[in-house]
Amino acid sequence: MRILFTGGGSGGHFFPIIAVARELKRIAEEERIADLRMFYMGPVSIGESDLKNEGISYYPLAAGKIRRYASFYNVSDLFKTVFGIFQAAWRLFIILPDVIFSKGGYGAFPVLLAARLYKIPVIIHESDVIPGIVNKWSAKFAKRIAVAFAAAASFFSPEKTAVTGNPVRKRLLGANIEEAKRNLFIFSKDSVIFFNGGSQGSENLNNNVTGILKELIKKYEVIHQTGKENYKAVAEETSVLLERMRKEKYHIFSFLNEDQLREAYAVSDLIVSRAGSSAIFEIAAMQKPSILIPLANSAQDHQRENAYEYAKTGSSAVIEEDNLSPHVLLSDIEKIFEHPEIQKRMMEFAQKFSRIDAAETIAREIIKLGQH
Repeated sequence: MRILFTGGGSGGHFFPIIAVARELKRIAEEERIADLRMFYMGPVSIGESDLKNEGISYYPLAAGKIRRYASFYNVSDLFKTVFGIFQAAWRLFIILPDVIFSKGGYGAFPVLLAARLYKIPVIIHESDVIPGIVNKWSAKFAKRIAVAFAAAASFFSPEKTAVTGNPVRKRLLGANIEEAKRNLFIFSKDSVIFFNGGSQGSENLNNNVTGILKELIKKYEVIHQTGKENYKAVAEETSVLLERMRKEKYHIFSFLNEDQLREAYAVSDLIVSRAGSSAIFEIAAMQKPSILIPLANSAQDHQRENAYEYAKTGSSAVIEEDNLSPHVLLSDIEKIFEHPEIQKRMMEFAQKFSRIDAAETIAREIIKLGQH
């Protein structure tokens, strides 16, 4: 069986595909499905080594973004997309996949258009509350549609749509807390706050963390993922800030690999994060209290929609980026820690919201469609 994955180039599209691929391999081994072969076609800004490690053949693809505003790049990206369509058509002819799994995004468009011409069965997954342009279009010919949030199901045909949640890598679950603390050099008995700006980092979040860092480390240990581009500047600034304070309570990383991320989630008592769907469903799977800070200029305002949809369950607090300041951030953090009942309620509701079987559910549907 040949399965081809496609999607945009961000971690939000990429890591759920890794989660599904791992479940496909596990199921194929358990059920003795012969000759499972997996491919990925699309732009990949991160994770090429992850694809190789999972035994997924990678084919880079030209793809242009669809912008809703006037820009020179709309013209240049049009040519890129046209070239990508020819690339996809040729490579699909060579690979001849039995089924295609798409996470949507601009990177999936050339593959999906070629798939429609070849009449290859397609399953799509929508991570966000408000579906993206490519997923809305491809839903018209997709055989199955999976959505992360129940609110997104109303955008699609009910006959072929299921609410699955967002696939979470199961290797992020089940870390030993004491071992994780040793690996991260966390030795105090203070509560731990994990600031997660996502795979690309967040300059705004970084600035607000540094703005309250002195106050934070008086009471808490801090894990801070800055993003690779921001790491040097933040490291230099915080080194000066903490010159005469307890530097050992501040743990700064440019990017957390899968093992480090698993351990950071395990030891955290509170997570402050961007509101991408992957981050939300990982936080829920870990059953952690959280504060979400949606990216203000995300496409279709999807991070804001995601954040409030999750917060409606009682699992999280939300600070909009326009309202974010060091004082507001510190106030919300202290409110949660000063009221254990809030922490407990967030943990309970996060557990109810989580769907750790999403990757398996989608993988089984892919196999079922590929066998027909």
